[in-house]
Amino acid sequence: QVQLVESGGAWVQPGGSLRLSCAASVFTFSSYAMGWYRQAPGKERELVASIGSGMLTRNYADAVRGRFTIPRDNAKSTGYLQMDSLTPEDTGVYYCYAVRPGQEYWGQGTQVTVSS
Repeated sequence: QVQLVESGGAWVQPGGSLRLSCAASVFTFSSYAMGWYRQAPGKERELVASIGSGMLTRNYADAVRGRFTIPRDNAKSTGYLQMDSLTPEDTGVYYCYAVRPGQEYWGQGTQVTVSS
């Protein structure tokens, strides 16, 4: 069983930046693709960004492209979501996930609030 622990959520003013972390309890983290979803109040969960296990492919939602990046450090079994130029529309609970064939794991979520 793989555990994913997110951290880094906070309150931030519009225009600010945050870096979310997703630490995995597995040494084979490099074999997992991973990504981030978010869920705003009253809205469905949406995919924000994803990165393949080989780090060759990265995908971003249109709403965050150019503002967010999704680096990962396989040596630390940790993935990140770097969020810049935040807007109130980025407010929500952010969840990381890790997948490989036949396996899917989710973190517990971390709250991001963007307001003045």
